[in-house]
Amino acid sequence: MLKRNLIANYLAQGWIAVMGLAFIPLYIKYLGIEAYGLIGLFAALTAWLSLFDIGMTSMLGREMARFTGGNNSPQSIRDLLRSVEIIAIVIALLIAGGIAVGSNWIATSWLTADNLPVEVVAQALGIMGMVTALRFVENVYRSSIVGLQRQVVLSFINGAMATLRGLGAVAILAWLSPTIHAFFLWQGLLSILTLVILGATTYQALPQSQRNGRFSLDAMRGVWRFAGGIIGITFLALLLTQVDKILLSKLLSLSEYGFYTLATVVASALYQLIGPITTAFYPQFCKFYERREEALLIDAYHKGAQMVTVIAGSAAIVLMLYAKTFLSLWTQDAALADKVWPLLALLMLGTLLNGLMWVPYQTQLAHGWTSLSVKINLIAVTFIVPALLLIVPRYGAIGAAWVWAVLNSGYVFIGVHFMYRRILTREKWRWYIQDIFKPLAAAILVASSVYLFWPGSADNWLEQAVQLTLASLLTIASATWAAGLLRQEVLRHIRHVWLMMRQ
Repeated sequence: MLKRNLIANYLAQGWIAVMGLAFIPLYIKYLGIEAYGLIGLFAALTAWLSLFDIGMTSMLGREMARFTGGNNSPQSIRDLLRSVEIIAIVIALLIAGGIAVGSNWIATSWLTADNLPVEVVAQALGIMGMVTALRFVENVYRSSIVGLQRQVVLSFINGAMATLRGLGAVAILAWLSPTIHAFFLWQGLLSILTLVILGATTYQALPQSQRNGRFSLDAMRGVWRFAGGIIGITFLALLLTQVDKILLSKLLSLSEYGFYTLATVVASALYQLIGPITTAFYPQFCKFYERREEALLIDAYHKGAQMVTVIAGSAAIVLMLYAKTFLSLWTQDAALADKVWPLLALLMLGTLLNGLMWVPYQTQLAHGWTSLSVKINLIAVTFIVPALLLIVPRYGAIGAAWVWAVLNSGYVFIGVHFMYRRILTREKWRWYIQDIFKPLAAAILVASSVYLFWPGSADNWLEQAVQLTLASLLTIASATWAAGLLRQEVLRHIRHVWLMMRQ
C-alpha cells in the first residue's frame, strides 16, 4: 500500500506542479504583474485562514489513520467527521463574510496598486474570500481520505481538478474575459465541484454504521488535546512561513510583490516533491507507533527522510545553480528572469531546509507529540518578526529571502536536536549523515561540476534545456547512489526487472 500511495501521490503532485507552473507566464501575460500579485496574496490569505482550522483536519486525518489501524468504531468516526464538518462550514461562512466586509479597507489602506483601480481590487478580494472559504472546507475531506489511505483516489481527483483549474482559467482569460474577476470566479466554480467530489469519496470510503453521523461533543473532547497542540503549531508555522508575504504586500508595490510571488511559487513547488512522501509515510508512522513496532518505524523514518533529501534536494540544488536559466526558459522573458532569479535561489535554499524537517515533524505527530514544535516555532517567531521589520524596509524582498534561509537553517542545525532527546534517541547522527549529508554532498558535487565545466549559451534555448536536463538527471542519480536505503531499493528493482526479462 505504501508504494502504491507513494507512486499515486507523486504522479498527482507532479502533474499538479506542472499545471501550477505551466500557466503562470500566461496569467502574467493576460492579467499583468499587478493582478498576478493579487493571486499571490490569495495564496498567502488561504494559508493564513487555515489557522481557523484550529487543528481539526490534522486531528481528523490522524484519527482516520488510527481507525484503519483498529482504533475507533465506524459510528464514532462518522460522528467525529460530522462534527468537524459542521464546525468547518460555520468557520468558512465567517471567513467569506469577513473578507467581503474588509475588502474595501484592504484595497485602499493596505495594498498599493499603480494601475489597477481600487474598486477592481476590492471586488477581486470579495470573490477571493468566497473561494478561500470553499477551499477551507475541502481540507476536511482531503485529510480524511489521506488518513483512510485512499490516496490513489485522492491523487486522481487532485490531478483532474488542477488540470481543470489551469486549462479553464487560461481559456477564460484568452477567449472570454482577461480580468482578475473572471480568474477567481472560475476558481470558485471548481472549488464547489471539488467539494462535492471529495465529500462523496470520503463517505464512500467509510464503512456503514447504525445511524448517520451527528455532531458530538464527546467525539471532539476525546481528541481535543491533540488538536489544541496543532492550533499552536499551525499559528506559529503560518507566522513563520507567511509573515514575509503579508509584510511585503504592504511594504512593496503590487508589481514588486508580483516578482516576489513568482519566486515564492517556484520555490514552493519543492513541497510538491516532498508532500507525496510525507503523505504516504505518515499513516505508516501512525500505524507502527500504535502497534509499538519500533524497528519498522525507524526503517520507515529513514527511508522517508532519504527520499526527501534525494528528490527535493536534487531539484533544489539544480534550481539554485540554474535559477536564471530556468526562469528564462520558463517565462521566455529575460528581463523578468533577471529580477526574479536572486530571490528564487535564496527562497529555494530556505524551502529545502524547511522540507528536510517534514519527516521528523510527521513522526512527532504520529507520537501525538505537538508541544516541541510549538516551543521551537515560538522561539523562531521571536527571531523572524523583528528581523523582517528591520531588514525588509532597508533591503526589500531580497532581505526577506535571506531571513527565510537563515531561519530554516536554525531548524535543521538546532531545533531537531530536541526531538532526538525524546523519540528515536539513537537515530540523530544516522539522520544527519546517512539521510542528509551524503546525498546532498553527492548532489552538490555533481551539479556544480556540470555547471562549472559546461557554461552553456545564454542565447541558445535548446542547449540550455539540454544542460538543465542533464544536470538534473546526473544530480538525482548521484544523490540516490549516496543514499544507502534508496540505493538498495533501486538495485533490488533492477535485479527484479533483469530476472523478469531473462525468463
